[in-house]
Amino acid sequence: MIYSIGDLHFDHTKNKSMDIFGEKWLNHDVRIIENWNNTIKEDDLVLIPGDISWALKLEDAIEDLRVIDELPGKKIMIKGNHDYWWGSLSKLNRLNMNSIIFMQNNSFIYKDIGIAGTRGWLSKDNDEFKQEDEKIFLRELNRLKLSLESLGDSINKKIVMIHYPPFNMDLSPNEFVLLMREYKVDICVYGHLHAEGHKYAVEGRIDEIEFHLVSCDYIDFMPKKIIGE
Repeated sequence: MIYSIGDLHFDHTKNKSMDIFGEKWLNHDVRIIENWNNTIKEDDLVLIPGDISWALKLEDAIEDLRVIDELPGKKIMIKGNHDYWWGSLSKLNRLNMNSIIFMQNNSFIYKDIGIAGTRGWLSKDNDEFKQEDEKIFLRELNRLKLSLESLGDSINKKIVMIHYPPFNMDLSPNEFVLLMREYKVDICVYGHLHAEGHKYAVEGRIDEIEFHLVSCDYIDFMPKKIIGE
């Protein structure tokens, strides 16, 4: 089985509360862990598209990562916009997590399914998109291309993980979706949207790609089954 849940926003220090997004976030980490333990089996794969820990430095994120590492299943993570602790791939791999794979310019094959991904960025029609964002947008687009290219062609199905919604503010597909279509991606999971932001959710089949919003509050803190019986 393949599941996905994003925007865990874990904080072992309890200094950063998510309650600003509503009462449903009270003790959200406890709810996620309980639901995870009741749902995920050891041979399952869980895709986590960013915003994993509120820590600012890698050494401060380790405890949150260890909590996730000890949960059932294999996990693949990409960076979110709040994952300031995220360092180079070599530094992350040196943490020697038992069940976590960090994805950046690389990919992962689970059985005959290829998983690629990147953080993504603000859509170009967003009011907050400035001239300096163009460089980041193009860099993230290239990172997704590198990740997809690393999969090769002998893959039965392709999944993309991306943190930012790959849609414009009018909910039309943006350049990230065009790239996914070029590489014949089958499924895309994304996060980032909370509370009022849920009105920008786009799900279902578009351009032959199946889209899932998996921000944890959107899916009621329950890992969502993406592939499985």
